[in-house]
Amino acid sequence: MSTARSTATFNPADPAGIDAMLTQDERDVRDAVRRFCDDRVEPYVATWFEDGTIPEIRELAVELGGLGVLGMHLDGYGCPGMSATEYGLACLELEATDSGLRSLVSVQGSLAMFAIHHWGSEEQKQRWLPEMAAGRAIGCFGLTEPDAGSDPASMRSRARRDGDDWILDARKMWITNGSVASVAVVWAQTDEGIRGFVVPTDTPGFSAPLIKHKLSLRASVTSELVLDSVRLPADAVLPGVVGLRGPLSCLNEARFGIVWGAIGAARSSLQAALAYADARTQFGKPIAAFQLTQQKIADMTLEVVKGTLLALHLGRMKDAGGLLPAQVSLGKLNNVREALEVCRTARTILGANGISLEYPVIRHMNNLESVLTYEGTSEMHALSIGQAMTGYPAFR
Repeated sequence: MSTARSTATFNPADPAGIDAMLTQDERDVRDAVRRFCDDRVEPYVATWFEDGTIPEIRELAVELGGLGVLGMHLDGYGCPGMSATEYGLACLELEATDSGLRSLVSVQGSLAMFAIHHWGSEEQKQRWLPEMAAGRAIGCFGLTEPDAGSDPASMRSRARRDGDDWILDARKMWITNGSVASVAVVWAQTDEGIRGFVVPTDTPGFSAPLIKHKLSLRASVTSELVLDSVRLPADAVLPGVVGLRGPLSCLNEARFGIVWGAIGAARSSLQAALAYADARTQFGKPIAAFQLTQQKIADMTLEVVKGTLLALHLGRMKDAGGLLPAQVSLGKLNNVREALEVCRTARTILGANGISLEYPVIRHMNNLESVLTYEGTSEMHALSIGQAMTGYPAFR
């Protein structure tokens, strides 16, 4: 038996030593995204959230393109072709700054770009993907409707043939990037089944009114899409897929990013609570020295560690080509739910200061209320897991 002593020390920033499980390339990607967020977004994001706007969002998109995070897990057409785990680590760092920033990147790469990359024609790919990867063109993804959220098969948007053209009538709600997009991927019912359409946003009949009065994801552009008898050429349709398989495959990609991103919001809130507890003195000592505060910190640390390990495991599975949709549901349901609880617990440590935008906690907490229900509500992911476990679908 060896008697050599370990020289390892406990690192509160990496309590389980997860860094050692990452490759050097993965750490380099993570660190580059973290530096970008710290320098370019972190000093301003609380103001953006308070004002409900992102000034110069198009310039920010170009910078994100230069960083290489737009469509970073796609191959060719100007896309970096990085691994799923590298993409996940980027999402974690983006959402540690703000969920709205991760949403901008996620909708661009995992929804709009993925739809074109996976289901589009060669002409569609050549036209849009290089511009979107560079951030010069922003994309959005039109699936959710006022009366069709968790049940996309009931969508009322309709496309009909008119000679060689398509006529598209649609109403879509809660669309990230909608008002600043150059291109929209819009899903609609047709006589052939549900089809996707690549719609330049300057097409006559297309409009994207901004949704206001949000108290969550305020540092994000959220819009309605209105398409009134929009005439599109025959080659606007995504040729590679018919049916719900198309949009659901895109959502599965985006949900994978959320599995990682939610942990970023939780980590940021934990770090804020830890720093505050060390600096805040009550009854003659820092509140970090009280047992009840340490219990909260220990519980939050456990959830951040477990969520990170789950995300990393799913990332390795995805890179190996074996990740199933129900397994993505496991990650999304657990990590968002636990991240929200971490933020709520952190808020109690900060007391009244926890509701101030001087600290990131209330902003993360509000944002995660949206993340909890978009791209699949908790109930829908629970039913997906339940069906996978029992063999019985219980959606109806």
